[in-house]
Amino acid sequence: MAEDNGRLCAIRGATSVDTDSSVAIAERTGELLEAIFERNGVVIDDIVSVVFTATPDLRADFPAVAARDLGLSRTPLLCCQEIPVDDALPRCVRVLMHVYMPIGHDSRHVYLHEARQLRLDLPE
Repeated sequence: MAEDNGRLCAIRGATSVDTDSSVAIAERTGELLEAIFERNGVVIDDIVSVVFTATPDLRADFPAVAARDLGLSRTPLLCCQEIPVDDALPRCVRVLMHVYMPIGHDSRHVYLHEARQLRLDLPE
């Protein structure tokens, strides 16, 4: 995409997870990534890197596992712990995706489930 006059964009998103289990983390993270792909027309080969954060109460697995299951096996992925802020949304996975998109693309950030409250200013 870069050679085709694309530009590097950063797309954000977040979701909440009902329970601290590998299955729940993978399902909600996968759902979030698929929504980002769909709403933004993301092509996996144009993704540069993805950074995931998880709140300290999610310890059963890495959110990046879901990304690998969706085909991001050659994409650099990084998982980090979110800052433990008092009264922050619990069991939350956040994502920051760096991807080449066509010039003029307007990134559509995605916030699902309880994480929707983090960005009420964005359209669903």
